[in-house]
Amino acid sequence: MNVIKRILGVIWFLLGPSVTFFLIAGAVKNIDSSGNKDINNPVIWVIIIAIFVPIAIGLMIFGWYAIKNEYEHLPEDSDHLNFE
Repeated sequence: MNVIKRILGVIWFLLGPSVTFFLIAGAVKNIDSSGNKDINNPVIWVIIIAIFVPIAIGLMIFGWYAIKNEYEHLPEDSDHLNFE
């Protein structure tokens, strides 16, 4: 199970920047001042990018912890938590 967590950690860690890249590339491709559709409006793209970039950063953080094997042993109850 730990091997699966590490593999998925690599996938999530690489998924964050790739999603951000494709969002920005899609915005650059679709924003057009002469267009009259909603996809050509830059405000829509700024909102979409502003919402999904923190999600992508969270995926990268989650993947980093999975790669570093931080999820190897999960606590079963609050007595197993160590706040040092």
